[in-house]
Amino acid sequence: MNRDISSFIDRYVKEIQNYTAAMFIGAGFSMNAGYVDWKNLLSGIAEDLGLDIEKETDLISLAQYNCNENGQNRGLINNALFEEFTKEKDLDENHKILAKLPISTFWTTNYDSLIEEALRDARKIVDVKYNNSHLSLTIPHRDAVVYKMHGDKSNPYEAILIKDDYEQYYQKHAQFITSLSGDLISKTFLFIGFSFTDPNLDYILSRIRIDYKENNRQHYAIMRKVNENDYANKADYEYAKRKQELFMGDLKRYSIKPLMIDEYSEITDILKEISRRLNHNNVFVSGSAYEYSEYSEDEKSATDFIQSLSQRLIQKEFNIISGFGLGVGSAVIYGTLQEIYMKNKKINEERLLLRPFPQGIVDDSTREKLWREYREDMISRAGVSIFIFGNKYDKDKETTVLADGMKQEFEIAVKQHNLIVPVGCTGYVAHEIWKEIHENLSNYYTNVDDELTAAFEKLNEKCKESQLIDNILLFIELFKKGKYASAN
Repeated sequence: MNRDISSFIDRYVKEIQNYTAAMFIGAGFSMNAGYVDWKNLLSGIAEDLGLDIEKETDLISLAQYNCNENGQNRGLINNALFEEFTKEKDLDENHKILAKLPISTFWTTNYDSLIEEALRDARKIVDVKYNNSHLSLTIPHRDAVVYKMHGDKSNPYEAILIKDDYEQYYQKHAQFITSLSGDLISKTFLFIGFSFTDPNLDYILSRIRIDYKENNRQHYAIMRKVNENDYANKADYEYAKRKQELFMGDLKRYSIKPLMIDEYSEITDILKEISRRLNHNNVFVSGSAYEYSEYSEDEKSATDFIQSLSQRLIQKEFNIISGFGLGVGSAVIYGTLQEIYMKNKKINEERLLLRPFPQGIVDDSTREKLWREYREDMISRAGVSIFIFGNKYDKDKETTVLADGMKQEFEIAVKQHNLIVPVGCTGYVAHEIWKEIHENLSNYYTNVDDELTAAFEKLNEKCKESQLIDNILLFIELFKKGKYASAN
């Protein structure tokens, strides 16, 4: 990842944390999920007109020509849009990552419903607006707003498709122009999958540039570099490359900084890194305990340790995520809330995220599926996963056994690229995880050296409560300094 993109991510993460970040999604973002771009959508229409779609660059005019040739009837284009975008498509990884980011403002020119589907899949309340009447209504307790400035696949008759629509947009859809202008002034946008050939956006950006001059807000756009392999000869490639350079320079007039990538697959890496840096201070505490005997015969000392660990994490500006595990969750919550309230004299809900597991589900497969989804949701919001204890009581065997749910959380945390912190000295599954990682540290951490090895081994040393907590925090701090990282 180059320096420009890394610096952008740092700035954009701060904007997200300050609730001043927004996304603008273009057609290119949906292509990975299987939808076509404008050129492919209009290929049949071009053929009907006796034109070669590969030679056409003004696709809006092409759509208008079709309407003209059919006596101002746009039925063919409406049908093409409806048939294409009502096809069922699975959410791709980019949409899933995007939906989990704490961003509340999305703008798009796309007709498909992938953005709102991904947000709902992430259990967010979504307010979708694709015509003027929607703008005056607000869904209560919404988590995100999706502005579809060109309409929606469900209503192709009102979609912005032909030149007439674009020419009349500033009159018929002035409310959208006002809303987008306001967001562009007050929020930092990241444009993804957008070609900047849309005349409506061009009009809005131009007005903002004139009105605000050098005081425009900085925006960003991810763009793929022109690739020589895409062209038949070197001359065409050099021409396209020069044109892209000039275009990039022109974008800067609108305070839009291009972020150049070699391949579209890098978009996934960028979104993942944004998510990772956002979650850097979010700690998931994984643990359950019917008994604590491998750590201490005294239950109170064990719960005191959990409470003190939670307090110290809050003091160090970490946020805590918990699934309310048996024998652990209550102590985590008590320690966390005690510290938050003592410091701020009020409960800050952003510092503690609780996801109690649904109880009373009789069907085993249903319960297992739902509980895994809960685990994946919790851990996806964290950058660090701490594992403590890990046992439960088996009624059939009438004995204490290792907690299989905690093993699953470890697997998910590894897959989610969390920093794994197994406190082996607490015993049970935590110790099993510590042993597994200890056998080959390089499978889980980068740049393994004597300092990291020594810090990891201290996670398995039985010592005083305060010293153990110091060891845990020291291990995490080593990664915050940037010398080490998760290897998975």
